[in-house]
Amino acid sequence: MCGRYATSRSAGDLSALFESSDETGGVDPDFNVAPTDPVPLVRLAPEGHRLLSAGRWGLVPHWSRTPAGAARMINARAETVATSRAYAPSFARRRCLVPADGWYEWVREPNGRRQPYYMTPVDGSVLAFAGIWSVWGSADAALLTFSVLTTAAVGELAEVHDRMPLLLPEERWASWLAPTDEPAALLAPPAPEWLAGLEIRPVSPAVGDVRNDGPGLTARVSVMGGGAAAEMTLF
Repeated sequence: MCGRYATSRSAGDLSALFESSDETGGVDPDFNVAPTDPVPLVRLAPEGHRLLSAGRWGLVPHWSRTPAGAARMINARAETVATSRAYAPSFARRRCLVPADGWYEWVREPNGRRQPYYMTPVDGSVLAFAGIWSVWGSADAALLTFSVLTTAAVGELAEVHDRMPLLLPEERWASWLAPTDEPAALLAPPAPEWLAGLEIRPVSPAVGDVRNDGPGLTARVSVMGGGAAAEMTLF
């Protein structure tokens, strides 16, 4: 986790939701975001205001010789992000919010089949993953990249996967983005009461092919003889 997610809102909608100015020039909906895809993120501009930017999923540290290893750096563990050579500088000074409609995980069923599930707010509101960003390359060919922080899964989410993205309720957005001398205090998972607004939804195996896209990937499907997570609403 997290290896696939969906983000379908327009740049205008995201700018309004996150009270940010837009430098993307527009973003396309993507219901099957995969590693190294370009997607929107929200960060602080040098002047201190929020900025909606387009970044590539998979952080490339500035000291890397090439961006070739980005697909292996899509996630940063909350337990070690503050001490990792690759992630710590970004965690200390370059934190961001990663807008999402929801994310996907796969569960191995008793028959050996892998059933995908989609975790999303029941009310259709936006999610914000905790992220960190970096810029790689020269000034005239700079590449903005990011990673999503993950933490131990909570409650029924743990029946789908032992990890989940570090989800930030709206009241934590400002503190996550703001400079602080004690960033480790920001790594707490959301409260169970907030997680109660999430749904675990079985979806089509079509999401397993990165070439597939569209809102149909997030639609609920019936799971014949499905596993324990087949019809969950958290808590």
